[in-house]
Amino acid sequence: MSGISLIISFIIAIIIMIWMISKLKVHPFLSLMTISLALALVAGIELNKIPGMIGDGFSSTFKSIGIVIIFGAIIGTILEKTGAALKLADMVVKLVGQKHPELAMLIMGAIVGIPVFCDSGFVVLNPIREALYKKIAANPVATAVALSGGLYASHVFIPPTPGPIAAAGALGLESNLLLVIIMGVVVSIPVLTAVYFFAGYIGKRVTLDEEAQADAAIVKNYEQLLKQYGILPGKFLSLAPILMPIVFMALGSIAKIAEIGGNTGIIIQFLGTPIIALAIGVIFSVFLLLQTKKITEFNDLTNETLKIVGPILFITAAGGVLGKVITEAGFVDYIKQNAHIISTTGIFFPFIISAVLKTAQGSSTVAIITTASIMGMYSAGDSLMSVLGLTSEIAAALCVMAIAAGAMCVSHANDSYFWVVTNFGKMTAQQGYKTQTLMTFIMGIVGIITVYILSLLLL
Repeated sequence: MSGISLIISFIIAIIIMIWMISKLKVHPFLSLMTISLALALVAGIELNKIPGMIGDGFSSTFKSIGIVIIFGAIIGTILEKTGAALKLADMVVKLVGQKHPELAMLIMGAIVGIPVFCDSGFVVLNPIREALYKKIAANPVATAVALSGGLYASHVFIPPTPGPIAAAGALGLESNLLLVIIMGVVVSIPVLTAVYFFAGYIGKRVTLDEEAQADAAIVKNYEQLLKQYGILPGKFLSLAPILMPIVFMALGSIAKIAEIGGNTGIIIQFLGTPIIALAIGVIFSVFLLLQTKKITEFNDLTNETLKIVGPILFITAAGGVLGKVITEAGFVDYIKQNAHIISTTGIFFPFIISAVLKTAQGSSTVAIITTASIMGMYSAGDSLMSVLGLTSEIAAALCVMAIAAGAMCVSHANDSYFWVVTNFGKMTAQQGYKTQTLMTFIMGIVGIITVYILSLLLL
């Protein structure tokens, strides 16, 4: 098949995939697998090669990043169910003070959003937001926007949430998640700053009706919410499942850079590998269960987590299959022959692809995984990363950030998070477009501008 025909086939395949997911409500896993198989057939790949190619693309994803995603999700579930996420939020409120409710909700969301999905994070923290409204008349719209933005930034930018972990694996950074975490924190700072100012701006212009505010008189106030969890864990154990994996990954990176030899260097680098570091985080999560006397729930919580994370793992693996098909079909080879065209877009190329996928089908995680699979590994000579000249670990980490920024643009009616924020925020759909949709657009634009500036400085 000629190069132009390949590109047309690829574009049609993506459009059909988006249509299947958004309109026909076909599960993303089945959509990705169907499109991958169809694209392989249309591209003329030999029939006897297709089954093995699909198997390789599927299994390589599990091999590189599957366990890390599972461990990260288990940590998040335990933090949520033990009340540790609430403890972290309480620490932020005490640190920032109730005189700055928007800032408190923003930081609270950013911290809790690292291990906890933004949807469930908003549900968990929303009673605190409402309690602030009840106690000090904090602007309910501004605090809802700040909380939503804080959670969302961490959700797309900072591992161990599944999206950035999967993207790191697809781009070849599974052994250097610490770099992705650091880059995610750096990029999220200006994004969160933009959210803070936008929250203050939009809070003065969107007003909840009296009935909605009456409904927000809260079934549970803050004290009642605390009682719901029984015994809240201590500060250290609440933070340890997130902090300790980062510490061990940092030590592993330092040992590698400093070329520490002998058994000491081997042990430190072993503990610093993402799988082992996240396993240590899970161990500290078990201590959380012991302290809160919920250790008997460990099995149920694990089962619950696996049910949640299972679809994400399968979508990630299916994305790997699509990436394999794209490579084998010769799409990347044709792009290389015309590299002067695509290379001009640079770091903006993955951002655009991710933004189109996000806006069209709603899921940030699907947009991140699919785009990362299309880009391929930074170290592979036959990948789009190579075409764009993104062939170093720093470049790959920036690409993860560009993909994540695109996966924010924009949250609207086809995104479950849009409805979580608007419903729990007591807003109408129209108010949701003025707040959540506009905010996510601003976050994505600020994110990609930040990534572009960093690329000028680091590449």
